[in-house]
Amino acid sequence: MIRHVVMFRWNDTVTDRSLAALSTALDALPAQIPELVAYRHGADLAIAPTNYDYAVTADLANVADFAVYRDHPAHQAFIAEHIAPQVAERVAVQFSLDD
Repeated sequence: MIRHVVMFRWNDTVTDRSLAALSTALDALPAQIPELVAYRHGADLAIAPTNYDYAVTADLANVADFAVYRDHPAHQAFIAEHIAPQVAERVAVQFSLDD
């Protein structure tokens, strides 16, 4: 099992409305991408000033399933519509849950 974690810092164009639409779109992805074992996302709680604004975690059975998720048309459409226009900075990591 692997976990994919991605964090975003938003640009100045982000609104509450666009974040609500982003959240709704993320909620829809697991029904469209069966390789997702678990999927969570949410806004930062602003506990520390250096934190990113938003995080997504996805658990997948293996690297091949991660590649399916990464390249899936629904995921790519989500990125084009909700992430690319609003992101100032993105970081990601994948790690094994089996160790």
